Amino acid sequence: MAKLGYSFLLVLTAFIWGSTFVAQAEGNSAGPFVFTCIRNFIGSAFLVLVFKFLDVIHKSVRRPANAAERKHLWKAGTLCGLALFFGMNFQQFGMSLGTSAGKSGFLTACYIILVPVLSIFLGKKNSLRIWVCVLLTLVGLFLLCVKGDFSVEISDGVLLLCALAFSVQILMVDRYVGEVDPVRLSCIQFFVCAVLTLIPMFAIDLKFSAPVIAHAVDVYSQWDAWIPLLYAAILSTGVAFTLQIIAQDKIKPTIASLLMSLESVFAVLSGWAVLGERFTVREAVGCCLMMVAIIFAQLHSSNKSS
Repeated sequence: MAKLGYSFLLVLTAFIWGSTFVAQAEGNSAGPFVFTCIRNFIGSAFLVLVFKFLDVIHKSVRRPANAAERKHLWKAGTLCGLALFFGMNFQQFGMSLGTSAGKSGFLTACYIILVPVLSIFLGKKNSLRIWVCVLLTLVGLFLLCVKGDFSVEISDGVLLLCALAFSVQILMVDRYVGEVDPVRLSCIQFFVCAVLTLIPMFAIDLKFSAPVIAHAVDVYSQWDAWIPLLYAAILSTGVAFTLQIIAQDKIKPTIASLLMSLESVFAVLSGWAVLGERFTVREAVGCCLMMVAIIFAQLHSSNKSS
């Protein structure tokens, strides 16, 4: 496949991730934690099929060959899954509090800025350029989130915590992905996230109440409730991750990061096209500033690998 084809795969990946915000906004009927838990169990099961198929055709990368390697794989997957648990659940909970799909996409995209900032604690220095990107993002967030009374909505703060958690998850994946099978790593992290989400699902969404549990079962007895769930579980969790791996094997990190940053743009476009959401001029300017900062931050942070 020509490089243009691999670039298209990354654009498709960004589209799936961005449009998933609409599915998440539509998938809170039984509670945000119910949605996240089921989504991750399905996604994990889907990736089991993926790596089993890769095993059969002898295309698995760094398949564990002994008990020590399997232990290391599960350690990596558990740490990544713990960070993913906070990221996904903060994201879904923030959207359930009322943050729009497009706005959620941009706030979540702050992980692209936070990753190089958090890298300072790992002993990596950042140039003046990255701090300019941080400043642009802060201005963009101000225009996007802060209302006339200079207050920030609770849901916006929750989504910023989501971005922080995803930043940690990205750094964890970066730490281990070169040592273990990436598809198995993703499968385990989604499984760990799903298991951990059982706790808030039963305690908060279902309240350990038989009538509430019966209501959730009734919700998912309807096909309409499964459409956004399966979209998020199979396409976002399974397909998009697989496309990302295939494409990034051939595309330079700088170009790949730029293409995947289109996730935020697709989140806005999906919210506009499917949910009928509208942004004010102030919010649009904030989004543009954040996108500029995201692109320049990615150009900077990719230098190491390019």
